[in-house]
Amino acid sequence: MAHQYQHDVLIIGSGASGLSLALQLAEHARVAVLSKSALTEGATYYAQGGVSAVLDTCDSIDSHVEDTIASGAGLCKPDIVRFVVEHGRESIQWLIDLGVNFTKTRDAVGNFEYHLNQEGGHSHRRILHASDATGRAIETTLESRVREHSNIELFEHHSAIDLITAEKLGMASNRCLGAYVYDRKQGRVQVFGARFIVLATGGAGKVYLYTSNPDTCTGDGIAMAWRAGCDISNMEFVQFHPTCLYHPDAKSFLISEALRGEGARLLLSNGEPFMQKFDPRGELAPRDIVARAIDHEMKRRGDDFVYLDISHKPREFIIEHFPTIYERCRKFGFDITRDPVPVVPAAHYTCGGVVIDKRGRTNLPGLYTIGEASCSGLHGANRMASNSLLECVVFAHSAYQDICQQLHEVSLPCSLPEWDESQVTDSDEEVVVSHNWDEIRRFMWDYVGIVRTSKRLQRALNRIRLLQQEILDYYGNFRITDDLIELRNVSTVAMLIIESAIQRKESRGLHYSLDYPETDNKHPPRDTVMSIYTFKGRHEAA
Repeated sequence: MAHQYQHDVLIIGSGASGLSLALQLAEHARVAVLSKSALTEGATYYAQGGVSAVLDTCDSIDSHVEDTIASGAGLCKPDIVRFVVEHGRESIQWLIDLGVNFTKTRDAVGNFEYHLNQEGGHSHRRILHASDATGRAIETTLESRVREHSNIELFEHHSAIDLITAEKLGMASNRCLGAYVYDRKQGRVQVFGARFIVLATGGAGKVYLYTSNPDTCTGDGIAMAWRAGCDISNMEFVQFHPTCLYHPDAKSFLISEALRGEGARLLLSNGEPFMQKFDPRGELAPRDIVARAIDHEMKRRGDDFVYLDISHKPREFIIEHFPTIYERCRKFGFDITRDPVPVVPAAHYTCGGVVIDKRGRTNLPGLYTIGEASCSGLHGANRMASNSLLECVVFAHSAYQDICQQLHEVSLPCSLPEWDESQVTDSDEEVVVSHNWDEIRRFMWDYVGIVRTSKRLQRALNRIRLLQQEILDYYGNFRITDDLIELRNVSTVAMLIIESAIQRKESRGLHYSLDYPETDNKHPPRDTVMSIYTFKGRHEAA
């Protein structure tokens, strides 16, 4: 029997949520952290904007709560929103104590204080940032700390395939026991057992053709949790960031919302501003409104992009506040201090995910989910800018507290079954994987994008059902590869988004349907909750 890894806690994912949790748990437990690529290669590293928290004396907890709930279009859970917002200041302090170097400025009397940005949906300046590369500052600081800790074992270039549950092993009482993990460099499957397993795998932007997300964001945690029997909620709410750089080589480089917070304007190709036609808040309206406005104008005029213009601000101000964006745009031939830059919306953030409580617990004992892979009730139908990094740190801490209380009550699982490859062969048809991957991302962009119709959604559902059967057959006959693992997960997430969107017979937040353009105010707002058990029963009956 091959060697099996055993730890007190297995954390799958190495972004802000996963590494924050690992650092706190390592004082009490042996922790394994899996990263499917290099440790820092995830959405956190590329986050530009910042972390929202009430730090200004002119601001208040109530105001931050009200702004978040307003952005969430009736689906936020007020107790969760208040819980996260109230822990904002201490979360920021924890990051500062770790060594995150947030940007400071001089106040009126010459003393240094933290500089706060304002972004869409926020009524006050409350975005703490590290220049325009906040995620990188947080991720690299966390990375340096976890690499130093003797109680944290890091497994880079390891992809989780599936969770191991007691139910799957025929045991009477169900619990998550570990995971099958693919060592991407060795090309073999390993077994990891743990007292507690945490999914911190991030979002699913790569299910769409155009996305601001890095290649690692394929919805792995959501798909694994679904297959293990966890409830999944609100997958129809996919946030499209309004302003990604339009250039064939830019790979949807994100232009931070902070530019609009500092006065950048959105313009048509003829130089005409247009946001005031759609919302009195103009460029500072929530992301769903801005993205739909851009999409509407592009389709109305037949344009491939709109412009974002901050060139009316002083050159020194722009370079000081947005050095990363300035340099990256220069690389592609745009000088944001002199000219507007072309931008388009791109899939950015998954507001739905694995249903969790305030402690990060899922409905599968022993399994936690934190960060973008989760659905806690913080974001509702639309995430407000810069609440995501705050959510990562707050829920990492609450999960840490809950796990610590149970560490000595749960035994390590005994020897788990090895991965069975006895019935499969090496594939001679890898082209099937690449073609299916490409087709999913294209029809998701065309049919399940910023603006939807019932006909488009049904067309997407027909395609995903056929492709899922093809992928299942392929998965059952050939050995695991990186691309096959991700394709299987992307197809699952695509199905969850489509099915959830079909169930919602209204427009709300990030879900906008031409067939149901109004918000249903006759009934209480509802979450779209899906369970694999009811899902299978419904489809078998059909």
